[in-house]
Amino acid sequence: MADVQLRGLRKRYSGGVEVLKGIDLDIADGDFMVFVGPSGCGKSTLLRMIAGLETIDAGDVRIGGRSVAALDASLRGVAMVFQSYALYPHMTVEQNMGFALKMAGLSRAEVRERVGQVAEILQIVPLLQRRPRELSGGQRQRVAIGRAIVRRPSVFLFDEPLSNLDAALRVQMRLELARLHRELGTTMIYVTHDQVEAMTLGNRIALFNAGRVEQVGTPLSLFEQPASRFVAGFLGTPTMNFLAVSAASGAHGAGLVRAGVHVPGADGETRVDTARATGLTLGVRANDISLSAPEQGLPASIEVIEHLGDTVIAYARWAPDQPLIAVRLSPDSRPPQAGDRVGLRIATERAHFFDGEGRAIAA
Repeated sequence: MADVQLRGLRKRYSGGVEVLKGIDLDIADGDFMVFVGPSGCGKSTLLRMIAGLETIDAGDVRIGGRSVAALDASLRGVAMVFQSYALYPHMTVEQNMGFALKMAGLSRAEVRERVGQVAEILQIVPLLQRRPRELSGGQRQRVAIGRAIVRRPSVFLFDEPLSNLDAALRVQMRLELARLHRELGTTMIYVTHDQVEAMTLGNRIALFNAGRVEQVGTPLSLFEQPASRFVAGFLGTPTMNFLAVSAASGAHGAGLVRAGVHVPGADGETRVDTARATGLTLGVRANDISLSAPEQGLPASIEVIEHLGDTVIAYARWAPDQPLIAVRLSPDSRPPQAGDRVGLRIATERAHFFDGEGRAIAA
């Protein structure tokens, strides 16, 4: 096991496109760190740089306290699991899992023992004599993970390993990966664009945006204390609602105004300095908005009702040129109908505020 330190990492491709713009990140020994962000933000490139599969234009990678930036991939003490499984089609499962050990010069008995131990952990012993074409997608992914585990690396690297699986199998494999991390205790770095995977798997998350780390922390801290509008909008389903507002005092008391309409809140306070209110954005999650009579809240019209099992999401529009606002309804409430006029009451004590550059404003 080992910690990982990334210092000033930069990567530029031909044509002058800078994919990574100076990444500084510490990953503790035994961490399950998830790199998450939209496609093209640089997270997979960074993982490949840690693995030694991409050259480093500037900066350093340290694993277990030693610089590995100049080392070949095979000498870094890492094992990588790819999205595409990358299994040898002509080999059995047992041969696929033991191939790297065989190349490293281990005896046949040692290889068989290690492969057998890992097959037990992954519950794939009955599959050892099959070839990849005889396996399901989930079984192939287990074999790919097993091939990494038998090497006993200091760090595991996962590059979107579940993206080829169906929804139910992804859930099952997430549970398997979480269990493996508990049992092995090895440092794991996992790349995904799926926020659900990020929130459920990682004990820490690094959220990337356009080649930079936007915020690092526990899943709960990123969700509840986003450092920017980008973080707030990326995490959470449905996505956070954003309204351009201004702080004001008037007949309604201190509060927020949306294009001349007072935004009612549970606390009646703006919680922001009016001197910083230029370009102010209010961010509020669907859980923190309730429906009322039109005259008791921000007037809006219901456009869509989404039934998700025991959860109902209502989408309302307060003006024709404005985005839909998502409201999570309580399970025992009677859902409105499309076209109904309602009022939106925002729990501003639970809301987030962002300045004109998208940075979070502390309450």
